[in-house]
Amino acid sequence: MAISTLNFSLLITIVILLLGQGGVHKIEASHEVYKGYQSLETIPPKFQPYRTGFHFQPPRNWINALAGPMVYKGIYHLFYQYNPNGSVWGNIVWAHATSKDLVNWELQPVALSAAEPNMDINGAWSGSATILPDGKPVILYTGVDSQNQQVQNVAVPKNLSDPYLIEWTKPPQNPIMSPTIQNQINSSSFRDPSTGWLGPDNVWRVVVGSKIGKQGVAILYKSKDFVNWVKDKKPLHSAHGNGMWECPAFYPVSVGNRNSVDTSKSSNDLNVKYVLKVSLDDIKHDYYTVGSYNYHTDVYTPNRGSIQNGFSGLRYDYGKFYASKSFYDGEMNRRVLWGWVNESSSVADDVKKGWSGVMAVPRRVWLDKSGKQLHINPVQEFVKLRMNPVSLRNHVLQPSSLLKVHNITAAQADVEIAFEGLDLSKAEVIDPSWISKPQVLCNQNDSSVRGSLGPFGLKVLASKGMEEYTSVFFRVFKMNTQNNKQHVVLMCSDQSRSSLDKDVDKSNYGAFVNVNPGHEKLSLRTLIDHSIVESFAAKGKSCITSRVYPKLAIDKAAHLYAFNNGLQSVKISSLNAWSMKSAQITGKQ
Repeated sequence: MAISTLNFSLLITIVILLLGQGGVHKIEASHEVYKGYQSLETIPPKFQPYRTGFHFQPPRNWINALAGPMVYKGIYHLFYQYNPNGSVWGNIVWAHATSKDLVNWELQPVALSAAEPNMDINGAWSGSATILPDGKPVILYTGVDSQNQQVQNVAVPKNLSDPYLIEWTKPPQNPIMSPTIQNQINSSSFRDPSTGWLGPDNVWRVVVGSKIGKQGVAILYKSKDFVNWVKDKKPLHSAHGNGMWECPAFYPVSVGNRNSVDTSKSSNDLNVKYVLKVSLDDIKHDYYTVGSYNYHTDVYTPNRGSIQNGFSGLRYDYGKFYASKSFYDGEMNRRVLWGWVNESSSVADDVKKGWSGVMAVPRRVWLDKSGKQLHINPVQEFVKLRMNPVSLRNHVLQPSSLLKVHNITAAQADVEIAFEGLDLSKAEVIDPSWISKPQVLCNQNDSSVRGSLGPFGLKVLASKGMEEYTSVFFRVFKMNTQNNKQHVVLMCSDQSRSSLDKDVDKSNYGAFVNVNPGHEKLSLRTLIDHSIVESFAAKGKSCITSRVYPKLAIDKAAHLYAFNNGLQSVKISSLNAWSMKSAQITGKQ
């Protein structure tokens, strides 16, 4: 379960707005509740400049964490946390949508409602789906019972012959995992069971997120029948200093190719490594490590050098991307990842527009050839939305230059650009202490700050007079220590000039990209969809997602540019851009 964070600068305004609406109340695990707005369903206005064209979002109301995505009998299933009665968090149920291509969706009836006192009367929260060896799908999910305890429940399809899995039932054995005095589990920090994996001993395993003080914990449970579960004596993994682990995920990845691996793949296979992902509740970011797993001891060991304590390490996405879920798509032999992208606008604005939250485009995940990190890229299906291609080759961007990309629907587009021809001898020296602070570096050096090699990249959702724009760009530095003379590449997403609206969060985001600019082109793919900008550097080695709310650069008034604000020239080896058709979302929730 994941709840959106608020820009602190908006807090006072929001509190004032809510004083007559029931106020702000805290419940378990720091979730913020706006009681006066929980069941205040508004009619969305006709003018909706920030609704997306090809990202998944229902017509109205609040959505957040992914829950149990899967493919069954050729149909993709997206479950997600949903408030059927308002555009703020509350009244949480499992909403459901289905698709044949991961692009176009049909809304289905609510799959799991909050109804049973002993299991989920106060909320049907996030969980995961598992496909059993006989092909039967099973859902494990967190419920909040009548005592406000977080417990784990199981749900099964009512009709296995229905590929759309419209109806689900909750067996009487629920809840199947509960906090007790004996197991000493924190009843307010015990949620989001993972997809199960079957060991060579024919015993199922799942992990559930929790914490002990400030120590994040992936509690391990085992079962022979997927109904009766026993807590293991030790967790699968834990780490100090990063608080509650939400939405834990544990899955294998292939070594040496992009093909995916079934979740129950044997850990004895030398061509397999394992990924442990956790969503850090304290800071609302998804972190992961890559490592090895021993089935016999149930010990997960991250790669040597992996950062796992505190708030540092590898992330799926270095912008707005949280409470993600992935699944093994056996029909396409790939792992598909989804993440929730929350708003950067105020709660008052969300209520006014009648909705909150979108899903990032589904992304394919594979292990880099180094074995140390993942590649994360949009699934191939989205290329079918491309139309009206525009291309450019071998164009030199001089210092302080701006190149407009014409004949493109700039508010809804897909852009691929690659740079080369850098004079690396002119790269600025970077202090090694900044390597762990990319976001701070991007905040202090936004797109207006000129460096030697950079900033260069794209200006998207730009107004005609450049009063508004969002910049996605690279800077190239060099290390100058005794043992390290390498060049390093910084990627930034700069929202500081994205909107004239002073009440939206315009934080900048940053990430270093593991690429050698002396031997590789610097590639960037950016998906632009009205209020969301998703960027992927070096074939998905680093990703940044942002939310922006321009007042001028909307719809046909939005423009797209390539730019170079560095002191040295840079060559665009290729630029390909497409206007994007809208995806179809049909049915009623």
